[in-house]
Amino acid sequence: MLARVRAQLPEFTGALQRVAERVLVDPAAAARATIVELAERSGTSPATVTRFCRALGFDGYADLRLGIAGETGRAARAAGWSVDIGREVQPGDPLDRVLGQVMAADTRAMHETVALLDLAQVAAAADAIASAGRTDIYGASGSALVGAELQLSLHRIGVPAWAWTDVHSGLASAAVLSPGDVAVGISHSGQTRETIEMLAEAGSRGATTVALTSSPRSPLAEVADLLLANAPTRTASRASRDGSEPAVAATSFRPDALSARHPQLVVLDLLYIAVAQRTHQRAHAAFQRTARAVDGHRAASGGEPP
Repeated sequence: MLARVRAQLPEFTGALQRVAERVLVDPAAAARATIVELAERSGTSPATVTRFCRALGFDGYADLRLGIAGETGRAARAAGWSVDIGREVQPGDPLDRVLGQVMAADTRAMHETVALLDLAQVAAAADAIASAGRTDIYGASGSALVGAELQLSLHRIGVPAWAWTDVHSGLASAAVLSPGDVAVGISHSGQTRETIEMLAEAGSRGATTVALTSSPRSPLAEVADLLLANAPTRTASRASRDGSEPAVAATSFRPDALSARHPQLVVLDLLYIAVAQRTHQRAHAAFQRTARAVDGHRAASGGEPP
């Protein structure tokens, strides 16, 4: 449920956003609060809190509290993965604390991605790639690195795939796609203009288009046939709209796109394995051949090169 709140946070405005941020800053306190108390803490009104509940699909405030309480209870039992998760990393923090913060933030994001991910959409994307003549993958900056991982994985099992980071090259490739081909656009925000343009061009040529983004209502998602969702991240430095409280934090010194890398890789690893399942005989044979091709470049067991 908290993952849904984070995913919808950019769509909320004014008072609704203040309620959402108050819930995310301290979910346990929100679960204990009355509707009047939550309204006062967020600087809104009980009517606004009721509208917030309905925007999330709850009938009323009691259902919201139960949902929050259940989720925070599970988190507290999950081997401490949510400990100190909202604390910003300070310049003088020792590395053991920084490591704990990074692990907590990444683990939370991956858990939330699992909660958000529509497996039917993953299966549909895997079906399309498994039968595609070719697959294009588009991304910029950090998303380009994630896209390159998918391209390498698919290539190793004999699935023809290309990863494009330059918009000119990507648009040229998209322009020669056709029905039966697949294009995957990766953008954490869903707002990267170049990636949107390349995916839209591919779609206009009849290719099946897939978006991997944390924003289901972003421009990238709107031009895609299939949506793969990863959890949104919130940087520690962003204050709430009224400036009184910080928004939910991942870790400082990491841009959102970098914080999103591990959740994105989880989704794309699942997609890759689903494609391999659908092309099992071809994938197994290709993987064996590629492994043998590079085997001679591994160091000998005694430590000396062959």
